[in-house]
Amino acid sequence: MKYQKHVFVCTNQKDAPKKCCGATHGAELVAAFKEAMKERDLLPGMRAQPTGCLDVCGKGPSVIVYPEGILYGNVQLSDVEEIVQSHLVDNQPVERLKLDF
Repeated sequence: MKYQKHVFVCTNQKDAPKKCCGATHGAELVAAFKEAMKERDLLPGMRAQPTGCLDVCGKGPSVIVYPEGILYGNVQLSDVEEIVQSHLVDNQPVERLKLDF
């Protein structure tokens, strides 16, 4: 595997009135993850990038972390530091944001 952890952030766009992650700060989340990872010297062993729909639009913005396949919902910019520290650094998923699917 090329990356120890790979973070995919939904940035999908849908026509109103449907809820979509892209319109709810998806691109800003990608940038925040990249910055937080850079600050902790996690790059290039880990990566954050935008992705299309993760099929949980009503619970977005959504983020999935591999290789574990942990899906997070309703992720806010204020959650990024916690996800990076807890999940990416300490290998402890953030339970309050996890979606069961």
